[in-house]
Amino acid sequence: MSAGSTRPTIIVGGGFTGLFTAMHLCRQHHPRPIVLIDKGDRFVFKPLLYELLSGELTEAQVWPRYDTLLNGDEITFIHGAVHRIDLASQAVILASGHRYSYGHLILGLGSTVHDLGIPGVNDHVFAFRTEEDVTKLRRHLRQCLQRASQTQDLDQRRALLTVAIIGAGPAGVEMAATLGDLLPQWASQFTGLVNELKIVIVNRSPNILKGDINSGLRNTVQRALQNRWVPIQFLTGAAVQVAADHLVYRDPGQDQGHTHTLPTYTILWMTGNRVNPVIADLPNVQKDQAGRLRVLPTLQLPGYPNVFAGGDCTVLDAPQPATAQVAYQQGTAIASNLKALVHHQSPQPVQVSLRGTLIKLGQAEGAANLFDRIAITGRSGHLIRQGTYLSLLPNPVHNLSGIVSWLSDELFQRHTLPSKPQPSLRSQLPGWVLGGALGLTIAVGGVLVWRALAPDRFKHLWPPTSVPTQIDPEDQPQGTSMSRKFRTS
Repeated sequence: MSAGSTRPTIIVGGGFTGLFTAMHLCRQHHPRPIVLIDKGDRFVFKPLLYELLSGELTEAQVWPRYDTLLNGDEITFIHGAVHRIDLASQAVILASGHRYSYGHLILGLGSTVHDLGIPGVNDHVFAFRTEEDVTKLRRHLRQCLQRASQTQDLDQRRALLTVAIIGAGPAGVEMAATLGDLLPQWASQFTGLVNELKIVIVNRSPNILKGDINSGLRNTVQRALQNRWVPIQFLTGAAVQVAADHLVYRDPGQDQGHTHTLPTYTILWMTGNRVNPVIADLPNVQKDQAGRLRVLPTLQLPGYPNVFAGGDCTVLDAPQPATAQVAYQQGTAIASNLKALVHHQSPQPVQVSLRGTLIKLGQAEGAANLFDRIAITGRSGHLIRQGTYLSLLPNPVHNLSGIVSWLSDELFQRHTLPSKPQPSLRSQLPGWVLGGALGLTIAVGGVLVWRALAPDRFKHLWPPTSVPTQIDPEDQPQGTSMSRKFRTS
């Protein structure tokens, strides 16, 4: 055993991969100190940010503090931004100047926004990746509605009531569906605004969800987007430029000089990711053309056997989708391989299986592709999606409280949708449908428990699954407790 092996195991990045790895290590009684470093003091459950925007879920459910999640002594959390990683001397250097040596290192740094070289993106668009982004967007949209109700300038009013969403991947689709239901509710307090609202998805590709794991739901998604309170419009095959009060677009097949203008004060950037600058600046490592780290099948960094990496900053034979289920499985595998190294055993290749899709299609509507066999949509799909995501929250206590709070809201209709401005589009669900949906959600939860407790039997009887479990049984010994230390650096 080398002297460096007594140093702590440092996890850089508290997103899905980093946090799941830390918690699996803790459950396995990892013999080295575990240190988790992140620039934020809260974990952001990105798939549920739309529910935070709409008020369907609370800040405590979607944006919990790390000191709440890591409620024990076995994980030290350090609130600080990583400036540089020195692989040669095995050290992590923070922007504050603090330097932390490691025995093992896990790189879980996610991606950052990429402007794709389009002028105006950095100055005039809204990102949607953090709770701060949610707050900023909510405030802006409400201000636009108020200004539209006060202005006599018809062109300005039209621009204030138009939202352009760049990107037709799952993020763009879920945002469009959410705003298609949410904006009319906010606008209903102002006379005459609801019928003037306009939401447009702008996409370079002619198809939505192109190349995405949700592509099998494309027809379902397209129908759902047309069935919102504000039907979603599409500008596909369009190249764009952005300004403060308008969007310029053209068909890629047209002449450079032939352009169109879409007046809007709200442009949402739901596309374009790039690797974290800390990863981009790493010297003497293998990367693909996008700057992602090339890793071995064991998720180790070639040439650095004590360094693991996962999430959307890595690539093996092909990049994995940036989803919670992939990060969860990678976090589990990294923890298992670290355990093998500590016990002088060989790490094993990581097998990540995609277990289906979950997508939001508006307030209280969604789609769930269960077991790669059944697509469940509407209210039932919404309940399954939220119930599944809440079951993934990375702390059993927080997990349970989040599910109980959410289920109470559904049962007692604390987030009941107001009367619809266009009742012909969608009718209220009868009680038996809601009851059936809740029953289905509970049944799915039972399947999750069954899969967690008896995985071999489950795989034998029902091989491919679409719903991820929270913790695999071999990672959760009896009597395991988690504790934390919370530090700021």
